[in-house]
Amino acid sequence: MPSAPAHAGLCVVGVSLRPRSGLPDELEAFVDHYNHQRYHESLSNVTPADVYFGRDKAILRGRGKIKKKTIRQRHLQQQKQAA
Repeated sequence: MPSAPAHAGLCVVGVSLRPRSGLPDELEAFVDHYNHQRYHESLSNVTPADVYFGRDKAILRGRGKIKKKTIRQRHLQQQKQAA
């Protein structure tokens, strides 16, 4: 079975993964980003860490309050403009 050329690498979300000494650091950074910074649509747009540590429900409640307040403010603005 032929092997891949020495310059071949894998590009995942803009991170070029090639055999070198910095690879463990790059993988750690990617995993940190994936678990703690990247919102996942399948998790209602919270991070896996938020779900794991039980912060997801509070985050979603807070977003719901902000959404209701924003809708209320927009409704009042529209009423003022219509008057």
